[in-house]
Amino acid sequence: MKRLFGTVVVALTTVLTLTACGGGDPLTSASTGPTGSGDASAAGGKVVVGSANFPENVLLAEIYAQALEAKGVRVEKKLNIGSREILYDQIKSGGLTVLPEYIGSLLAFVDKTTTAKTEDDVLTGLGERLPAELEVLRPAAAEDNNSLTVTKATAQKNGLTTIEDLVKVSKDYAVGGPPEFRSRQEKNFKDTYGLEFKEWKKTGDATVDALKDGTVQVGNVFTTDPRIVLNDLVSLKDTKNAFAADNIVPLVNRAGANDTVKTTLNAVSAKLDTAGLLALMKRVSVDKDDAAAVAKDWLTQNGLA
Repeated sequence: MKRLFGTVVVALTTVLTLTACGGGDPLTSASTGPTGSGDASAAGGKVVVGSANFPENVLLAEIYAQALEAKGVRVEKKLNIGSREILYDQIKSGGLTVLPEYIGSLLAFVDKTTTAKTEDDVLTGLGERLPAELEVLRPAAAEDNNSLTVTKATAQKNGLTTIEDLVKVSKDYAVGGPPEFRSRQEKNFKDTYGLEFKEWKKTGDATVDALKDGTVQVGNVFTTDPRIVLNDLVSLKDTKNAFAADNIVPLVNRAGANDTVKTTLNAVSAKLDTAGLLALMKRVSVDKDDAAAVAKDWLTQNGLA
């Protein structure tokens, strides 16, 4: 990723531009980090909470781990492990007990042919495709997903709150995103919303800057990218699921996750929404606050610690 907010952020990393179908999937795109032990199970009541090696996933793992500790669960943290290929094998084998996941990306990983898009359909697919050792718990409302995003001025001028609202102005608008964005999404947008743009531009990591300077009027920005808050942008609601649901969910190894673990993690999911996660990610990636401290604050504010 190039420089993001003037001189404010250098290390927001590729994490915030690699999610879902617009620019990849952070758990499979992340480079390999320390792997931890593959045979350290949750035996003896210990729960092993793992994470991929990007800031958002580390933060979510901290939230899960501290919530469990607050309920008296003995927790070991193995953070910054690496990509989904590594993580999936470890949680399936019992080397990890709990992992923050993304439902649509996880389903695409275990079922390469899936066409599921709604949250219910994706969860049904996971129920059918996950091995017996694994289970997804309650998904959060929070999603790290693709969006079509506009400036606040554009939204107010044209009464834009949903992607469907774009239909009335899109033929006069340029849209920006990763190099592969047009090939992946042009037909999808037309089929789902009847949406057509005047021009498609390959803005890549500079999509937010292109929105700000008017090079494009619509951009592919991910829903937990702190630049949405910093630049007063508006992510339009995807009411017809052009983008597959990618809600955040605890993935657990059944043998290591008892009722206390499941109830605690479900309580976390019940409180976590996209706006809240976006605010937390601003603290981590922009303000450079420690992820463990940010997690603690959020849990305390939500009565979970």
